Amino acid sequence: MFSDYAALIVLLPVIAFVLTLFLGKKLYSGGALLPIAAIAGSFIISFGIFLEIYPKDGIIQQSWPWFAGMNIGILIDPLAVVMLMMVSFVSLLIHIYAVGYMSHDPAKPRYFAETSLFTAAMLSVVLSDNILQFFISWELVGLCSFLLIGFWYHKPSAAAAAKKAFLVTRVGDVLFLAGIVLLYVNLSEIIAGRGFSIAQGNFMLQFKTMFEAIPLINPTQLTYITLLFFGGAIGKSGQFPLHGWLPDAMEGPTTVSALIHAATMVTAGVYLVARTFPMFAATPSTLSPGVPDSLLIVAYVGGFTALFAATMGLVMNDIKRVLAYSTVSQLGYMMLALGTAGAVVGAQAVGISMFHLISHAFFKALLFLCAGSVIHAVGTNDIREMGGLFGKMKITGTTMLIAALALAGIGIPFINIGTAGFFSKDMIIEKAFEYGELKGDFIPYAFAIIAALLTSIYIFRLWFMTFTGTPRSERHSHESPGVMTRPLMILALFALFFGFAHFGFYDYLNKNFELLTGEKAVHEGEALQMSPIIVLLPVIVGVLGLLISYMIYHKRMLDMSKIVSSENPLYKLLLNRYYEPKIGADIIGVKLTHDVVAQSGEFVDRKIIDGLVIDNIIGNTLFKLGEFVRKLQTGVVQNYASVTLLGLGLLILLLKIKFGGT
Repeated sequence: MFSDYAALIVLLPVIAFVLTLFLGKKLYSGGALLPIAAIAGSFIISFGIFLEIYPKDGIIQQSWPWFAGMNIGILIDPLAVVMLMMVSFVSLLIHIYAVGYMSHDPAKPRYFAETSLFTAAMLSVVLSDNILQFFISWELVGLCSFLLIGFWYHKPSAAAAAKKAFLVTRVGDVLFLAGIVLLYVNLSEIIAGRGFSIAQGNFMLQFKTMFEAIPLINPTQLTYITLLFFGGAIGKSGQFPLHGWLPDAMEGPTTVSALIHAATMVTAGVYLVARTFPMFAATPSTLSPGVPDSLLIVAYVGGFTALFAATMGLVMNDIKRVLAYSTVSQLGYMMLALGTAGAVVGAQAVGISMFHLISHAFFKALLFLCAGSVIHAVGTNDIREMGGLFGKMKITGTTMLIAALALAGIGIPFINIGTAGFFSKDMIIEKAFEYGELKGDFIPYAFAIIAALLTSIYIFRLWFMTFTGTPRSERHSHESPGVMTRPLMILALFALFFGFAHFGFYDYLNKNFELLTGEKAVHEGEALQMSPIIVLLPVIVGVLGLLISYMIYHKRMLDMSKIVSSENPLYKLLLNRYYEPKIGADIIGVKLTHDVVAQSGEFVDRKIIDGLVIDNIIGNTLFKLGEFVRKLQTGVVQNYASVTLLGLGLLILLLKIKFGGT
């Protein structure tokens, strides 16, 4: 039984981390084979568990007591097992690809050790059966991201990006921790009031316990708890306004970018909301009739993030930054699905969001690895210095085109033929429309459909500028070695065909919370009948974006010199990323942190503590005491002898009184 070895899913990459860190320099390719073998083992065990529980709709739960009613445990249900397979499989392909990509880097042992630990941390997040263990693993993911983003720490930009990622995500982590504390306080109160008891074998803060306690938690408190959880997800998944660290995370190796943006870390925030979805769905509906408050906020933040990030993807010239803003935008779609679909189809929204998360992992990993192949070949990230690469990089160019089609959601409606993104993203857009029809609020749908158009424009702009036309520099390109191109071809197959699994995927994920809570996730209302134009519109805007990019960046039918100009205020605004880095660094970082916090601290330290307390109170007292003691030091031996004899006499007298009176 594979379930007996579930703990090895995490332990194998941890063991590989230790061995690679200490022995990597003596092994082939910096010890790369150790994490590759370990993560392959994790995938095999995950897939074996899937085969065990899939036909039986089973759930695996293993738990061990820890402290104060807490536990360490493993929870593998439909939601967890699909994430385990995705994380381990995509990470495995990225590690294989990295053998070629990192071949000339002298720090390969450190790289493969850190990526192995990174993968282990994300797998631990997925396996956790309680929110405290989830948070500890979540923090380890953040630590590993700091190490990998700053992998080339000798570069000031890499060191700065690592610090920015660590500090910005800590904002979300503090909110997440505050939510856990508030949840613990509420659970303790209802247990103390004897309104709720934990069943034997269960523990405090287990997801099962949390879900059973939902009806007894004060609705306002439940809203606060879920919004604090969502604050953690905003930080980790790069949602507005804590999105700024994600594009800067491109300073690490491209394989690190693929890990962060496709398989690990950023998906953790979406997984957190999906894992705790019953709590979000149970919050009161005070902001909009029939829409839980927390889900409404999730929907609006996700929809706005999808559009906001897509606008910046239009003007970026660094090939990895374009993809970074694409990731922020697609994560917004996943949150939008949880919010809007959650309001109209309940827990089925988890399947819709998670299906896009999985399909996005395939085509986004493919996009980043293709970008790495291009950078490896031409030695630059700037797409303005590329062009005409398809003739010499046919495998990279073809697989990247497939990934671009998947990201744009290209397919044929009604007969259900298309890429993975066609099935996953278009479903989110349709549910946003259904939400608008039922609730009278079409703003999230407008966010989604406009973002879909911009997504298609920026991804095909990248492809045409990179692979078509004539070379715009003297750089000599070449196709990457087989160890790099084979993972591209495997991911391309998934980007093309994974979408056909969508019906079985939705049905399987819909059973998830029924297994945990005993409540069915089936939506009881009738499905809204979509008009043909609503079904066609996501594909229409996807194809329109492709044609716009084709005419502008391949056929050169439009002179972009007047648009792409520092004199164009809109272009300047987007290129400067809405001045978010300047606001964050100069205003918040310098003005607030330095001028207010640091200078206030200096005033308290120097004027109050050093000046008032130490100098005036402690200093003066000690000085006067020293002056008094100094006067007793006369330097005359007779005086010292007299004082000694006097003290000895007093001591004898006291002893005589003491013992004479007994």
